[in-house]
Amino acid sequence: MDKDYSALDKIKNAIKKHDVGSRFTSYPLRKASVLLPVFIKQGKPYLLLTVRSMKLKTMPGDVCFPGGQQEATDRDDIETALREAKEEIGLCPEQVEVIGRLVPYISMSPRYLITPVVAMVQEPFHVCLDPDEVTEVFMVPLDFFINCENYTSVYINLLPFGTRKIHNLHYEDKQKNKTYKIWGLTAHFAVLLAVILLEQLPLYDSSYDLKSILMDSENYLIASSPSKL
Repeated sequence: MDKDYSALDKIKNAIKKHDVGSRFTSYPLRKASVLLPVFIKQGKPYLLLTVRSMKLKTMPGDVCFPGGQQEATDRDDIETALREAKEEIGLCPEQVEVIGRLVPYISMSPRYLITPVVAMVQEPFHVCLDPDEVTEVFMVPLDFFINCENYTSVYINLLPFGTRKIHNLHYEDKQKNKTYKIWGLTAHFAVLLAVILLEQLPLYDSSYDLKSILMDSENYLIASSPSKL
């Protein structure tokens, strides 16, 4: 069996177990989506990440996934993620197979319901950057988010659930001779995806509990429901 097809089937089956579909789209919060673009290279999954332009007002220079705010013409979270990826890095929707949506996250400032959309990307993919939004893209092996050796963490107070750990990972791209800092919500989504797809826990975080993290995320969304906002 072709390794790429075997890996694709495994990814589809893993995401299917955790796909939230449109369960949270009715929340009357400002919406945003990010695309988690998965590539298969020699049977091994990779994630594509971007570096935000220094021209941007929020988080300039940070590593993130392609994505942004939902527009009135977007039909749903998926269309937002695909549109933003096309605008930012030139990824055509025709090259993308959406696999599913993971549990959204409510950002604090500004306050958005951010939905991660997992998708497989067909190659060849020719990057075409919008320099006003993105300065570069790079690929990271998915297992890096399980095996990262250069790792630290910080804690934030996330009411009403108390403190939560924020991942801070440093990826060394040897081809570019450059190190990228992957942290915050981007790291949260990347580690979550890696744990789901690879069915392994992070070696650097013995307390990581996928079931509890997903449950806490859903409970936080419920606690922040429209009646309590």
